[in-house]
Amino acid sequence: VQLQASGGGLVQPGGSLRLSCAASGSINSGNVMAWHRQAPGKQRELVASIASGGSINYVDSVKGRFTISRDDAKKTAYLEMNSLKPEDTALYFCFMYIRGYTYWGQGTQVTVSS
Repeated sequence: VQLQASGGGLVQPGGSLRLSCAASGSINSGNVMAWHRQAPGKQRELVASIASGGSINYVDSVKGRFTISRDDAKKTAYLEMNSLKPEDTALYFCFMYIRGYTYWGQGTQVTVSS
């Protein structure tokens, strides 16, 4: 399984971005797709996850601002980010968990600055 993340960029505070994570390869049911992020000098943290059964979780700091979704036909997960804040600046990583195996995509940089 390979994951390709895209959609990062530079945006002003209050702006929006949409990240995409396209998966390729054999993907079984019962998987979880997620986004993690890592800011300079900080530990990587789980931002949002969505299971193939529909269960969704968010870290408290993004609740009400970020929305994770997935399109299984396209093997793609999305992270819609609204009302972005400077503290959202980080390298965002796509992640997938499939029956005991984990896969990481390359990071896509999100910078929130005026």
